[in-house]
Amino acid sequence: MRSAIAVSAADGENPVDMPRAFRHRDELIDYLRSAFPTAVAVDDTIPATRGGRSVAERLLEAIEPARYAATRNYLDGAVTRLAPYLRHGVLSLAEVRDVALRKADTPQQAARLVSELGWRDYFQRVYRVLGLGIWRDLEPIKTGWSAADYADTLPADILAGETGLACIDAFSHALRTTGYLHNHARMWLAAYVVHFRRVRWQAGARWFLTHLLDGDPASNNLSWQWVASTFSHKPYMFNRENLEKYTGGIYCRVCALQGRCVFEGSYEQLTARLFPRLPTVKAPASTVEALRKVEEHRSSGVKPVRLKKPIIWVHGDMLNPHSPAFQAFPGAPALWVWDDALLQRSPISLKRILFLYECLIELPAVIRRGDVAREVLRFAAEQRADGVVTVDSPSPGFRTRRRRIEQVLPVLALPALPFVKPAMPLDLRRFARYWRNVEHLAMQPTLRSALCDILNEVDSGGCF
Repeated sequence: MRSAIAVSAADGENPVDMPRAFRHRDELIDYLRSAFPTAVAVDDTIPATRGGRSVAERLLEAIEPARYAATRNYLDGAVTRLAPYLRHGVLSLAEVRDVALRKADTPQQAARLVSELGWRDYFQRVYRVLGLGIWRDLEPIKTGWSAADYADTLPADILAGETGLACIDAFSHALRTTGYLHNHARMWLAAYVVHFRRVRWQAGARWFLTHLLDGDPASNNLSWQWVASTFSHKPYMFNRENLEKYTGGIYCRVCALQGRCVFEGSYEQLTARLFPRLPTVKAPASTVEALRKVEEHRSSGVKPVRLKKPIIWVHGDMLNPHSPAFQAFPGAPALWVWDDALLQRSPISLKRILFLYECLIELPAVIRRGDVAREVLRFAAEQRADGVVTVDSPSPGFRTRRRRIEQVLPVLALPALPFVKPAMPLDLRRFARYWRNVEHLAMQPTLRSALCDILNEVDSGGCF
C-alpha cells in the first residue's frame, strides 16, 4: 500500500520555486518582506551582516589566532564573527581549526580559539543525546531559589531596551537590530535576566533564538543553562567592575544610574544580595546519566545505501556548497524547503530569514516552502530520483522529517565533517571531561582526510 505521505509530481498544486536571482540586496529584502510577513511582524531590522560562503571565507582568512587569544573577552577584541556561518554549516569547525593552526606561529597561539570551537562541538554532542531535553533544566538550579520564584516571561522593559541600565539597554538594542552579541555581552545579559530579574532561562533563550543570526538551540540553550546553574556548578554573575574592564567603561560613563546601579558591589556583596539562601555545599557534576559515557555518533552501523540518482535535501545545518552531500553527488538536483509550520510555531526575525536566504542563493538548490518531508518527496518524484542524500544533524526536527521521508524513499545521511573523532566513549557531563579526552585530537588538522573518509565510504569517486 502506498504511504499516506508519498507524492508524485502530479499530486496537489504545482510547486512554486522561490526566486534565486536579485539585482541587489534591497530587491531581495523587499521580496522577503512580502513573502514572510510573520518575520516582519517579529522584527524587520536589516543588519549589515550578509549570509553566504563567499563572505564566510573572507572572514575566515581574516582571523588572527594570537590576537583572539589575548583580546577575546573584550567587546572590541579580535573575535572572528564566524558564529552564524558555523551554526548553519556554511563553515565547519574543522575548517576554522585548520586555518587557525595554519595562521598561528605556534600551535599554542591557536589553542584558545580551538578550545572555543570545542565548546560548540561539545554542545552539539549533548544536543544529539538529549534532543528537546535541552529545553528542560538539566540539573537543579543552584541559587537557593525554587523554580516557582522565577517568572515565565521576559519583562517588557528588557525586550524594549528601556531598563535604564545603559549596558543592558545597549545589549538589547544590538540583539534586535544586528542579530549579533559578543559572547561576554550574552553572558552579562543572560545573568541579568535570570539572576537580577529572576526570569526563567527558557524565556531568554527563546528571545535570543528569535534574533541571533547564529541562533542554535544547542549552543544557545546550554549556555543559558550554564549561566543559570542548571548545567554548571554555580550561577554565573558579574559586577560593574567586571563590565567596565571588558567594555572600556563605555556604558558606565553615560549611564543615568552610574554609581547606584544593581551591578555595584563586590562579588561577595552581590552573592549575598542575589542569593541569600545559596547552598553552601558544592554541587556535584551533572547527574544526567545519559551524558556519562556516549559513543561517538556514526552515520550508520551498516554499509550505507547505494544511490545512483538521488536528490540532495538541504537543511539549516548544511548551507555549504562544499558540504559532503554536494561533494559526494556533484550535479545532483538539490532542494531547500522553508518549513511554514515551524515558522508559525517558532517565529524568527526577518534578519534571520535574510541571512539564510543569502546563504541559499549561493547554493545550487531549488527553494520552496511548505511541509518539508512532503516537498522533498514531491521533488524526488519530479526528478525520478531513487533516494535522498543529505548531511546528518543532531536536530530532533531533522530526525522526524527523515523518518517520514524514509517511509517512501531511502535516505543517505552523510556525517558532517567531524571536529574530532575520538576512539573512546566520551563523558559529556561537563565540558572539562569532554575536553580532557579530545584536546590532543582537536589540535591536529584533519579536514582533508575527514572528507576523504566520507566520500570513499559512499564510492563517490574519491577525495577532492
